[in-house]
Amino acid sequence: MKHSFTKTLKWSTSIAVITLVLAAIFTVVSSFLLNGVSWAIGMGIVFLIVLTGVLFDIVGVASTAAKEVPFHAMASEKVPGARHAIIITRNADRVANFCNDVIGDISGIVSGTASAAVVVELTLSMGNRSGSNSEYLISIVFTSVVAALTVGGKALGKSYAINHSTFIIFQVGRLLYFLEEKLRIKLLSPAKREKKRR
Repeated sequence: MKHSFTKTLKWSTSIAVITLVLAAIFTVVSSFLLNGVSWAIGMGIVFLIVLTGVLFDIVGVASTAAKEVPFHAMASEKVPGARHAIIITRNADRVANFCNDVIGDISGIVSGTASAAVVVELTLSMGNRSGSNSEYLISIVFTSVVAALTVGGKALGKSYAINHSTFIIFQVGRLLYFLEEKLRIKLLSPAKREKKRR
């Protein structure tokens, strides 16, 4: 019981720190990209941020829905990405926490901040001053559209993730395999984690 609590506390602390760092990076990058660009390009950046949140949400849901069995068969045939897929399914709670909560929440916050910048830029480009009724109306419309796309996209994504979880996690496993083997970017340690499960 105590060991479990300590492990959970350690994970919670780690994920909080990771969230802090990623939130700062997301904010800095989005602010840099939005600086000096037209409202149309800014709108595209906002939608890209929303899409990022939706895609990670799909991966998070798929990790909890996927089963290990198909990946064991692939791993026995040494299919690239299969071992990584096994690790993802075995750590589904943490993967879902990172994808759905960390990236998902950060995307929501950053897209909201970016939306405000786009609204101001669009208002000024229309010849209206900041704080005018036009800005208020544009803010309502644009914020509503972003919210609808976010919620609707995640709802559609969840359904797809549940029904195609094996395919999705295998593709993520292949991506991790590519990053590890070709680019030497190691995000998972399959051998070490699998050993703990024996």
